[in-house]
Amino acid sequence: MGLGGISFGSLLLIFLIIVVLFGTKRLRDIGEDLGQAVRNFRKGLQEPEDKDLKGISKHDRQDP
Repeated sequence: MGLGGISFGSLLLIFLIIVVLFGTKRLRDIGEDLGQAVRNFRKGLQEPEDKDLKGISKHDRQDP
């Protein structure tokens, strides 16, 4: 038994159908794009918020 009642053979069959439909090059491109999106998202979470406010002068900010 695999994931949620799907056997290993079924997962392999689904994977093979996806490879045939999209091709290996297209799947590689999708994987690279997805990886880059995740990296950019994580990078955005780690950057300080002050970087977003860089173009705003201190006078224009409304700090609580």
